[in-house]
Amino acid sequence: KAGFPDNVFRTVILENENVARVIENPLVKAVTLTGSTRAGKAVGAKAGAYLKKVVLELGGSDPYLILEDADLEKAAQTCVTSRMINGGQSCVAAKRFIVVESVREQFEKLFVENMKSYQIGDPTEEATVLGAMARHDLRDELHRQVQDSIKKGARCLVGGELPDHKGAFYPATVLTNVKKGMPAYDEEMFGPVASIISAKDTEDALKIANDSIYGLGSAVFTQNTALGEEIASRRLEAGCSFVNTFVKSDPRLPFGGIKESGYGRELSYLGIREFVNIKTVYVA
Repeated sequence: KAGFPDNVFRTVILENENVARVIENPLVKAVTLTGSTRAGKAVGAKAGAYLKKVVLELGGSDPYLILEDADLEKAAQTCVTSRMINGGQSCVAAKRFIVVESVREQFEKLFVENMKSYQIGDPTEEATVLGAMARHDLRDELHRQVQDSIKKGARCLVGGELPDHKGAFYPATVLTNVKKGMPAYDEEMFGPVASIISAKDTEDALKIANDSIYGLGSAVFTQNTALGEEIASRRLEAGCSFVNTFVKSDPRLPFGGIKESGYGRELSYLGIREFVNIKTVYVA
């Protein structure tokens, strides 16, 4: 017979203060959280106070590197698909697009063309590809980040204005000329907004990519697969790095981040091992 005994798994909706009480309970042996970095720090601190194992899968500002030999049409389409997953509201969605300057203008044109296909609409209609954001306050915070970045010198290529639609809608938006010190560079943009950052060359692109408090996912686009694998495996500071495709989870592979994107791993046998106690038995 398939399944689990009664009460092995329960869904419980809790307020923040009650989450702390659950973590404190001696029946709870380990904790995993998917959420913001702020929430992760709070949960990690509470679990640590009781010496309980914890896995934290937190925020990200995933960099996608587009090198000068990349297939730009494929890269632009793939990058937009990743940026717009769940309306851009995904920790593992692409956030920063770091493009070698020699191909930036061409990439921007292709990227914007793809982004324009994401039009706001009624989420109950089959033709709609971009619905509302989760909450109005999240939409308003995203708009603040966009406007602050523009005030500091970023250029908006499409979108960037609050629509008239009823609901927490925000248009597909592309910012370019993004620099350090702007929210579009320094912060996680949790919604349908893409940041395009120019790099002088591959080394500069890597420096920009790793200049982040986050380290969840990353990707590199190049027709030199050996170079792509070298960059993905040894140069990008992230829990997972993909070559010529977008970051995604797979039950067969461990998934998680480094830096302020958390620690521990989900999925694969390594994800299972996060929640077991390894015991040594020695018989003489």
